[in-house]
Amino acid sequence: MGAVTSSRAVRLRAAVRRAARALYEELWAAPADRVPRMGEPDAPVWRPSLLVLLIIAAACFAVPRTNELVTEASDGVSGWAVLAALAQSVVLVAGMIRPVGAWWAATALSVTTVLVTEPVMSPDRLFPWSVMGMVFQGGALFLLALRVPLRRATGALALTLLAGMALTLHQTQRHNLDLDRSAPVFVVALVLGAALRSLRLARKDLVVQAGLTAEERARRTLLEERNRIARELHDVVAHHMSVISIQAQVAPHLVEHPTEELRENLTGIRENALEALAELRRVLGVLRSEDAPARSTRHAPQPGLDRLGELVATVRSAGLAVAVSTTGAPRPLSPGVELSAYRIVQEALSNVMRHAPGASAQVVIGHRSTGLTVRVVNSPPERPATPSAGVRHGLLGMRERAAMLGGELATGPTPDGGWEVTAILPAGTGTTEPDTTTEEVP
Repeated sequence: MGAVTSSRAVRLRAAVRRAARALYEELWAAPADRVPRMGEPDAPVWRPSLLVLLIIAAACFAVPRTNELVTEASDGVSGWAVLAALAQSVVLVAGMIRPVGAWWAATALSVTTVLVTEPVMSPDRLFPWSVMGMVFQGGALFLLALRVPLRRATGALALTLLAGMALTLHQTQRHNLDLDRSAPVFVVALVLGAALRSLRLARKDLVVQAGLTAEERARRTLLEERNRIARELHDVVAHHMSVISIQAQVAPHLVEHPTEELRENLTGIRENALEALAELRRVLGVLRSEDAPARSTRHAPQPGLDRLGELVATVRSAGLAVAVSTTGAPRPLSPGVELSAYRIVQEALSNVMRHAPGASAQVVIGHRSTGLTVRVVNSPPERPATPSAGVRHGLLGMRERAAMLGGELATGPTPDGGWEVTAILPAGTGTTEPDTTTEEVP
């Protein structure tokens, strides 16, 4: 029998410890909802107005509450009653900032006030909560329900009612019990606060969902535009480049005795067309990718200054005389600078071949401590260029590449009638100081 009683006592103590732990976590340790700043999706528009009304209500509450406590108190506790009324007003305002702590303070003040004034209060007074006491405790519950989940607010309501029931057991004289009237008031306050909190959370979810929908719509629009551009590139540019490649391959067989120079030129045309097709496929892969480029595209090497010799050899095979020189000591450059420099030289030489027939070009790559200088100058054309249809984006593309890196691009005619393109690109890495040596690239 003793063992059974001991076992029950152990289980009871364990249950009490678990209940105390749960009470501590739910109604003390767990934080309340973060106060949203004005302008955030879940910031309630009525919050500033509620704060102003709460301050006014707390000030108005202090006067009748003080009169109520002083009337019921004896001379020995009247001063304390005034302080208690003022403290309760302050706690109501603090509930907007620290609702959990304010509710605990409100409950402690209510219980202490009742215990002090009950022996001297009138027997016909409502007990344990007076009218002003119900307003005060209900306000604390309302502010708590605004900032914590319904489960925690319900636990606070249960503790409030238990505190009221405990006070009725310690009355020194008979009073008119008001638990049947105070309980509905507290429940209404809790339900109203929980409903406003749910409305705020629903509004936040709606705004967040609307943002996600707009972002997805913008993403879809971008993908559709990229797919449209990819289709145009594939249907127009890829088709013509394929035709050029095939014609260059077939052309030697249409001539009875083609010269070796003709074969080399046609072979160069075919190789350039195939290389352009390969780069076009990489661009199409990027445009058609929803998230990231394909693995083969991501790891495809981008051309840099180390491939400048190949570019110059290709241009020379097309009949353009090009001289290349470098100044300064070469230094490590970021991939973006290397790629932009290569593309600017490529576009500048292409413009020379298209718009300055018979001209020669000079490419100067200048290595400096602060960056890289790319200069492409061509001589005056020997004959007028054939007008080309369509919008020209070459200069715009070079200027955008330079601006993307924080550099500058200058273009314009030279005094002798040629054309000059100069780009200044900031260096990505490296600290080597430049020198004045010049190296001619054959």
